[in-house]
Amino acid sequence: MTAVVLYGREDLRLEQVEAPLASAGEIVVRVGAALTCGTDLKVYRRGYHATMLKPPVLFGHELAGTVYEVGAGVTAFREGDRVVALNSAPCDLCFFCRHGQQNLCEDLLFNNGAYAEFIRIPARIVEKNTLHVPDGVPFEHAALTEPLACVVRGLEESGAQPGDTMVVIGAGPIGLMFMHAAELAGVHVIAVVKRDDQIAAAKLFGASSVVQIGVAVDDVIAATRALTPQGRGADIVIEAVATPATWEWAVEMVRKGGVVNFFGGPPSGTKVQLDTNRLHYGDITLKASFHHTPATCRTAFGLITSGRFKCAEYITGQAALDQVPEIFQRMLTRKGGALDIKTAVFPAGVPR
Repeated sequence: MTAVVLYGREDLRLEQVEAPLASAGEIVVRVGAALTCGTDLKVYRRGYHATMLKPPVLFGHELAGTVYEVGAGVTAFREGDRVVALNSAPCDLCFFCRHGQQNLCEDLLFNNGAYAEFIRIPARIVEKNTLHVPDGVPFEHAALTEPLACVVRGLEESGAQPGDTMVVIGAGPIGLMFMHAAELAGVHVIAVVKRDDQIAAAKLFGASSVVQIGVAVDDVIAATRALTPQGRGADIVIEAVATPATWEWAVEMVRKGGVVNFFGGPPSGTKVQLDTNRLHYGDITLKASFHHTPATCRTAFGLITSGRFKCAEYITGQAALDQVPEIFQRMLTRKGGALDIKTAVFPAGVPR
C-alpha cells in the first residue's frame, strides 16, 4: 500500500509499504480521510515524539474510514462498517486509570499511520476507542473527534459554565476549537490573536470580541481585561500558543478566583516567571490539560454527529496522499492570508 513515513526532522516520504493484517481483536481500516494536525506538525519539525513514535514510522493520527478486515474475536464491528478510531486507549488497570486520569495512563497505547491507504487498529483501541460513524457524517468530519476530545477535556477540567467569560490566547486549530466548543456551551469568548486572518476565524468560531496583538494595542493584557465584566479579568483563560510570554499573559488576564489552563505545551525545559503574590492572594487555580479519555472522545463525537459543531468550516483544504510531504513543508512557513485550519487528506483521491 501507499503510505507516508516519517524518517526524521522535516523528512516525510511517500513509500510503498506492506499492507497491515488484522490479528486477534484487531481491525484494519481503509482510511477514508485523515486530517493534518498541530501535533503532527510539531513531530515533523522535531523529527520524533518521545512517547508516541520514533522514526522511521508511519505518520498521522486523526482518521476515519471503513472496516476492511476484522480479526478473530471482534464482534462489535464488521467489514464495511464506517468507523472513527482514536489514536490511543488506556489500560484501565494502572494507578492513574484507577484514579480517573486515563489520559495519564502508565501504559497508554498510541497508534499512528493515518496518512496511508490502510491502518491497523490495535485490539485495545478497537475495544475502548473505536466508534461507529453514522451514514450522514463525512469521514473528514468524524476525524475531528480526536482533537475535539482533547478540547472537551480541557473545558471540563477548567470548570467552564454557561455565562462564564473565557479568554482564549491563540487562534490556531486548537484555539479555534476551544472558542467554538466554549461558545456552544454558552460561554462568552474573548480571543487573543496575532494575524489578520485569525480575526475573522475567531469570530466565525464564536468569539464575541477579538484582541489583535501589536495592532493598535500597546498593552495586550490591559486591552483584554477591559473586555471582561468590570475589567476584573476572565473567569477562565485558555493558553493555546505554548510560549513563556503567553503563559505569563494568561495569569495576568484571569480574575481573582479564576482558572488558567495551560493547554499549549512548550518544549521540555522551558521556564516561565509568574507573580507569586498575584497567584496566592488572588486564589488563582493553574491547570494543564493533556490528551483525552474515552469519555471525552464520546462527548466530542456526539457534538460532531449532532451537527452543532462547524465541521465543514473547520476543514479548509483537501489533498491527495502524495501531497502530504508538501503540505507539512508549507505548514512550517504559514504566514496567513486565506483561512487555513485543517487539510483533509483522501488516500483514495480528492472527492469531486
